[in-house]
Amino acid sequence: MTQPLTTPEERAQLLANGAARAVGRSIDPMPVVRLFTPDAHATWLLAALDPTDGDTAWGLIDLGIGMPALGTIKLSDLASILGPRRRPVLRDLHFRASRPLSEYVQLAQRDGSIPD
Repeated sequence: MTQPLTTPEERAQLLANGAARAVGRSIDPMPVVRLFTPDAHATWLLAALDPTDGDTAWGLIDLGIGMPALGTIKLSDLASILGPRRRPVLRDLHFRASRPLSEYVQLAQRDGSIPD
């Protein structure tokens, strides 16, 4: 069985951050969840979830090509992705954000990948 991409607590925090963004609040949240492909070099550091559809996540996206950027991705799309060895996207069970999303973005753009 595949693990869920978010826990109920993470989903609640993502939705709260998404609600703040939806009403136009300028926020710089701590990333809530780190998703990755175990058999490729893609990483998603997600900070918010659109409260209207509950599926569109916003955060730092690193597809492993040296150009990480802020963007959106649907969790349902991530759940269907398989890497080259047929491994699904996984949630980093040990991830704990150590800085706001903006700092992850600065470091990732400088280094060409999301820092661990």
